[in-house]
Amino acid sequence: MAATPAPPQAPPKPTWDPRRPEPPFPWLRPTIRIRLTLLYGGMFLIAGILLLSIIYLLAAQALNAGSDLPFKIVEGKVTSTICNLPDQASPSEFNNAMNACVNQQRQHALDDLLSRSLLALLGLAVIAFAFGYAMAGRVLSPLGRITRTARAVAGSDLSRRIELDGPDDELKELADTFDDMLERLQRAFTAQQRFVGNASHELRTPLAINRTLLEVQLSDPNAPVELQQLGKTLLATNERSEQLVEGLLLLARSDNQIVERKPVDLAEVASQAIDQVHAEAEAKDVTIRGTRKPAVVQGNGVLLERIALNLVQNAVRYNVPEKGWVEVTTDVQHGQAVLVVTNTGPVVPAYEIDNLFEPFRRLRTERTGSDKGVGLGLSIARSVARAHGGHISAQPREGGGLVMRVTLPV
Repeated sequence: MAATPAPPQAPPKPTWDPRRPEPPFPWLRPTIRIRLTLLYGGMFLIAGILLLSIIYLLAAQALNAGSDLPFKIVEGKVTSTICNLPDQASPSEFNNAMNACVNQQRQHALDDLLSRSLLALLGLAVIAFAFGYAMAGRVLSPLGRITRTARAVAGSDLSRRIELDGPDDELKELADTFDDMLERLQRAFTAQQRFVGNASHELRTPLAINRTLLEVQLSDPNAPVELQQLGKTLLATNERSEQLVEGLLLLARSDNQIVERKPVDLAEVASQAIDQVHAEAEAKDVTIRGTRKPAVVQGNGVLLERIALNLVQNAVRYNVPEKGWVEVTTDVQHGQAVLVVTNTGPVVPAYEIDNLFEPFRRLRTERTGSDKGVGLGLSIARSVARAHGGHISAQPREGGGLVMRVTLPV
C-alpha cells in the first residue's frame, strides 16, 4: 500500500512587513536612538572644541600680556614698577625678590584665565541649552503631531490620519501603526453603524405592516372583545418596537460627526420640544416653566430638537404623581450655549447617574416592559451632543429629580 503523502505545510510567517522592502544594511537604519546619539554626541564634541579654543586663546592672551619682564636693568641696577625690589641687598635676597615678583605675575595671569574661562563656559552652556532645546523640539515634533491626531480622534473624528513623513525611524513606525489602528477602528465603527442602520430600515417595513393589520382589525366593530383587547396589546407592543427601531437608527446617525451645519437657536428648539410634550405634561399634572434666552449654535436642527425632546419627555414622565414641575432654560454662558432641564421626581442616587446614559438602562426598573420608553433617550442625547462637539451632564436635584445640562460650542 502506497504511503500517504504528507500535507503541504504553510510557509513561515515573515518577521518583516512584506509591504516594505527590507533595507540592505539594517544596522545603518537611521533610528531615533542613533540620531539622538549623533546629535548630542556632536553637540558635546563641538562644545568641547569651542571651549578648548577659547581657553587656548585666553591663555595666549594672558601670556602675551605679560611678555615684558616685570623688571628692567637701568644703569646697572634692576628696577621694577610692579614689584618691590630692594636697592641694596645680597644676591640671595635679590633672587628671592625676583622669584616672588614672577610668581605674583603668574598667579595674576592664572586668576585672569580662570575668570574668563568661567565666563566662556557660562556662555557656551547657555548656547548649548538653547540649541539642545531647539533640536530636541525638532526631533520630537512628530510626537506632537501624533498627540494632536490622537486628540482629534478622541473627539470622534476617526477619519484623521497622521501620515508622518521623514526617516524610517521609531516615530514613523509608531505613526504608521497608529494610522493602521485608526483604519481598522474606522472600518469597525462604520460596519457597526451600517449594520444598525440597515437592520433598523429592514425592521421598519414588517412593523408598519403589523401596525396596519392591527389597526384594520381594531376598526371592525363586530370583532369580539377578547380580540379587541388582544389587538390593543399587540398594537402597543408594536408601537414600542417601532420606537426602539427609530431610536437605534437615530443613535447610529448621531454617532457620526455633523457635516452640514446651520445656525440653530436652542431657545426655539426647546420651545418646539415643549409644545410636543405639553399635552402629556397636562395629563400628568406637570407644569413646564423657565426662561429661554436666544442661544444660537451651528449644527443639525433635527438632532438638536431630539436632544431637547428626549430631556423634556424624560423630565415629564419621570416626575412626581401630583403637582410636579419641569424647568427648561437656555442661555449663553462663557462663550457656550447651555440648555438646562430641571425637574421634580424621585430621589436619584449619585452613583446611578452614569448608568442612565447607557442604552436600555433605566433607574431601578427592568430593561423591558416599561411603558415610559425604550431606554435610548439619554443615550441618543449624549451621542448627539458629542457629534456637535459638546457634552451632557446630569446631577441629582436636592429633594428629588435631576438637573440635565447640555453644553454646546457657539
